[in-house]
Amino acid sequence: MSILSKSLLATLAAVAVVLVATHNQPDQPAEDPQATQIPATAKQKPVKLPPPQAPWDYQLAGPYPPAGGVKVVSRDRTAPAVPGRYNICYVNAFQVQPGAQSEWDSDLLLKGANGNLVMDEEWGEPLLDLRTDAQRRRIAAKVNRWIDGCAAAGYQAVEPDNYDSFSRSKGLLRPEHATAYIKTLADHTHKRGLAIAQKNTLELAGQRESLGLDFAVVEECGQHNECRQFTSHFGTAVVIVEYTDQGLENACATVGDQVSVVRRDVAVSTPGSAGYVRKTC
Repeated sequence: MSILSKSLLATLAAVAVVLVATHNQPDQPAEDPQATQIPATAKQKPVKLPPPQAPWDYQLAGPYPPAGGVKVVSRDRTAPAVPGRYNICYVNAFQVQPGAQSEWDSDLLLKGANGNLVMDEEWGEPLLDLRTDAQRRRIAAKVNRWIDGCAAAGYQAVEPDNYDSFSRSKGLLRPEHATAYIKTLADHTHKRGLAIAQKNTLELAGQRESLGLDFAVVEECGQHNECRQFTSHFGTAVVIVEYTDQGLENACATVGDQVSVVRRDVAVSTPGSAGYVRKTC
């Protein structure tokens, strides 16, 4: 056999090895074109928690200049952050804002056996369908882009609302759907250098560390005698909003010397609006 023939055979053998090795590699999952891409080399930035027992304000209906001494402000993700304050970015992560249904693919909205949307009747919000991993990933891809916007706007934390939507799902959603989804949001939030809050949902507070939830934003724990239970899980990393004078009185009496408490009107309206209320301990 000539030297040329031996060389050709060696080359063909090497190609065959490469082809076999390539064939034996496991299939790689296709990338979600909607997902926000994060460089593999990106390092998690340290996150900051709200300063404990700092005066705070809940400004979801619209932004306005914080009262003197206010150090922590929660605003809707569409509003600007307040320079020099600790800013919490409100994101409706588990339900759809009224009037925003068309912004979501229909198959991502939770439907009953009759095909009708499952609603949060109190606020007129359709629930998102978190029942499968594929559904959760698609929903998280959209919400994570909102979180990116919070980071770009100068917020220090994110407040994903309606963590407890499973309790309004007519049995279609389970707590494990909510925890799997919020873990995805928490991982992304931390990569963006922001802290992430647990919103209400006392029954899942025992999982906060494993899920990566840094602090709590709690509504009406004074009204329902639950404030001490939240501080038992989160320590002083809790901010509380009450909507009644009785709730404010109880929250202030039980944990007001440890955490931030504010009384707002249910509409969390702006100063000058009918019904505007803001009180503290």
